[in-house]
Amino acid sequence: MSIFTSSKERITTGVALVAGVLIIGFIDNFLLMWLFLGAVYLLAFNEAMKLFDIKNSSLIYFAAGIWLLAGIYPYSDDLFVLAGVAYASAVAFNRDITWKNFFPFIYPTAGMLFILTMYQEYGVISLLWLLVVVAMTDVGAYAVGKSIGKTPFSKTSPNKTMEGVVGGIVVATIGGMFVGLSVVSLGIAFIISFMVAVSSIFGDLFESSLKRAAGVKDSGTILPGHGGMLDRIDGYLFGAIVMLVLLRGLV
Repeated sequence: MSIFTSSKERITTGVALVAGVLIIGFIDNFLLMWLFLGAVYLLAFNEAMKLFDIKNSSLIYFAAGIWLLAGIYPYSDDLFVLAGVAYASAVAFNRDITWKNFFPFIYPTAGMLFILTMYQEYGVISLLWLLVVVAMTDVGAYAVGKSIGKTPFSKTSPNKTMEGVVGGIVVATIGGMFVGLSVVSLGIAFIISFMVAVSSIFGDLFESSLKRAAGVKDSGTILPGHGGMLDRIDGYLFGAIVMLVLLRGLV
């Protein structure tokens, strides 16, 4: 496949994703948002099982059950804690059950439940804020890294440079701050945007570490030119947790 064809696929898929997300955000209906995020979650969960080398396909049904509960339970993020308690109890009761099978219930489950909870508590504008910060971190890091990046950032992701990471964080903090003003004050918008930008960098790095351990380039192939679902939402999974915690603590 030529570079041109690959770039065309990436751009086409990217435009379709952005358009779909904006339409769903504009409609701003809980059921539609829950269905959309649920589809994203189950696809990401399935990819996570492969990265963790988990063969138990029945786990996807438990994931679907958690998401069904999230649609009717007012504090979706609490379900992650309850799942942990339930699984710890099962491990204590049956020695044949291993903690490895719980890994997908941490990643990506926690992040997706926090995204849904943030929508429930702070509305669609909070998701737009998250989207802007993470996207601008990614774009800023790529642009700055390609133009002046020289210093390696981490062996986990050799293509990342310190200059790119700093540039992405700066761009995302400034851009996200203005979106955040519709939710919080200027100072808090700055702090949250900065912390979410930093966390999104490490969200991307964490997924890179999983792919490196699994010996794969992408988490999947469902998004032409982009790879898998986890490849697109890795920064959001970390960023959403940080944003919701800070919103609750600082607002």
